Amino acid sequence: MSEKRRDNKNRILRIGEQQRADGRYLFSALDPISKKRIFVYSWKLERHDKMPEGKKPDLSLREKEKLLERDLANGISLSGGDMTVLELVEKYLEQKRNVGPTTAAGYKTVVNVLKRDCFGSQKINHINTIDAKAWLIKLQSEDGKSYSSIHTIRGVVRPAFQMAYEADLIRKNPFDFELYNFLIDDSVKRDAVTSKQEKEFLRFVQQDEHFSECYDWMFILFRTGLRIGEFCGLTSNVYTHLKLEDAQREMERLERIEKEMKKCAK
Repeated sequence: MSEKRRDNKNRILRIGEQQRADGRYLFSALDPISKKRIFVYSWKLERHDKMPEGKKPDLSLREKEKLLERDLANGISLSGGDMTVLELVEKYLEQKRNVGPTTAAGYKTVVNVLKRDCFGSQKINHINTIDAKAWLIKLQSEDGKSYSSIHTIRGVVRPAFQMAYEADLIRKNPFDFELYNFLIDDSVKRDAVTSKQEKEFLRFVQQDEHFSECYDWMFILFRTGLRIGEFCGLTSNVYTHLKLEDAQREMERLERIEKEMKKCAK
């Protein structure tokens, strides 16, 4: 019968546990999902052990073992969550091939932010909701990122973490929250055309000898919000039976409904 291994305090070590020459404890196990061997370390074997002087507070080895056991019981990979935030986002973006140049440029910007920020080098299984919010607050308060820029960044990072969650690499998505609850919305609403400009433009079209024949078209485009391609797709039969008075009345009705909905939302 082989002799049981013990630590320097004469405590029996379990299967997979070791104590290195420097006194640090090590636990190794094979991830049954990824088939990779994973390693966890701690300066303490049990929770009540005293941390060596000069070492940062940390969970004991056996506390970490229990977390691994919980992940296994929930079908979560032990090694998959070991990838960094940057690696996860890059892996997610590999699947987003058929995008336009503007979207691709936005993705590249997010990747560059993560490359420069230490948050990008953190392990995804170490990120919780508090960490995620703290990082976004830092982007706004310290790095000077605008609300819209942070919204774009979160728009890439959140689905990347959701992908990791659905692949059983992490317990939950730490970015599953709304920004307006804790960030300052400094974005400025811009109207393409002000109400005054719209009225002046329509008055000009209506009164102009040459453009007056286009007044009905312009009015419909302004009042309905139709895209020009959608407008051109209207048949002559539809246009013939479309009364401007009805369109005006319908738009006023929709505006009243929208105002009531905004009141109810407050």
